[in-house]
Amino acid sequence: MKFNYIARTEKGNSQSGAIEATDKSSALDILQSKGLLILKITSAEKTSFFVKEFKFFQRIKRRDVFIFFRQLAILVDADVPLVQSLKILGDQEGNSQFKEIILEIAAKIDGGASFSKSLSDYPKLFSSFAVNLAKTGEISGGLKESLEYLAEHLEKEYYLISKVRGAMAYPGFILGAFAIAGILVMTMVIPNLTSILTESGQELPWSTKLVIFSSDVLRNYGWLLFLLLVGLSIFVWKYNQSKEGKAQIDAIKLKIPIFGKILQKTYLARLAESLSVLIKGGVSIVEALNISSDVVGNAVFAKIILQARDDVKIGKAISSSFENYEEIPPMFNQMIRTGEKTGKIESILGKLSVFYNKEVENVVNNLSQIIEPLLLILLGIAVAILVFAVFMPIYGLAGTI
Repeated sequence: MKFNYIARTEKGNSQSGAIEATDKSSALDILQSKGLLILKITSAEKTSFFVKEFKFFQRIKRRDVFIFFRQLAILVDADVPLVQSLKILGDQEGNSQFKEIILEIAAKIDGGASFSKSLSDYPKLFSSFAVNLAKTGEISGGLKESLEYLAEHLEKEYYLISKVRGAMAYPGFILGAFAIAGILVMTMVIPNLTSILTESGQELPWSTKLVIFSSDVLRNYGWLLFLLLVGLSIFVWKYNQSKEGKAQIDAIKLKIPIFGKILQKTYLARLAESLSVLIKGGVSIVEALNISSDVVGNAVFAKIILQARDDVKIGKAISSSFENYEEIPPMFNQMIRTGEKTGKIESILGKLSVFYNKEVENVVNNLSQIIEPLLLILLGIAVAILVFAVFMPIYGLAGTI
């Protein structure tokens, strides 16, 4: 949003103007970084309650971020000054929240801050990997190349996540539809049949008793089950926010059939790519490992990487540290060992990144073909139990009439 201000310069001259910032505190920080003594600052915009609420819920998507870096790389390559490039991108940005952040970054750089330092002020939006890659580009003079690497890295992650979600959409829809149909049958159909079956006086099979019991529980305690499910979801979410909880949940993720292997390969691809890009950009191996532990996105792998960092500090090789963990495949570790011996570790890591990214893409592309047979078997068993439990006693009752 825009703020009007009146200030005094270091020479004692009065100055007034307007500035774009996300809030009043950020506007003050930007103006003070320019050496101004702020006398008065007020909001230049009167925003309605509904607009504020809309902006609060307006999320900045992954796609917005990698497009931002891609466009910024193009403008920098065209010799457009960085501040002007950011203002151009900010003015054309459709997401109002992201627009404010971009313009605020431009204002901070205009006030003397570096690009990487300005990015680091938004850790929820720009990871330590992005910040350090930008810093590397600033120091080496290859900011365009760093921005292109970053855009490509984020774009790969975005499309991979989109593929996984797309592959899970159909199975999720089928399971959801089956669950709704099952609840309707249990709460509306089974109760009407229960009275008929119990009044017949015949001995009911265990499957029928199980279905009747489940129907009674859903009808009488469905609200309690719903509250328990919501409470459990909140507990898991809160537990995942803690360091210990995230470590345990991340360890469980790696042991999930099918999906555990996909996640493992995804983390290996991230590790290889981040290390390759950072080392190629001139970042030390110790610092590259430290940054990669944040980028990888799994507490188990982060612990392994940080241990490798500590081992490297005392003179050990990365491969000698990785070989102690089953989460790191022998092939991955052997390739790193080869890179360390030949002095081409960044090149080897780049090839590992390409290999594991393709592995993940192949598994994701075949994910629906893997899940559909399992889904059909699961649904077939559920339907068979329901049919046997409901219709067999009815046929038996019809035979006695």
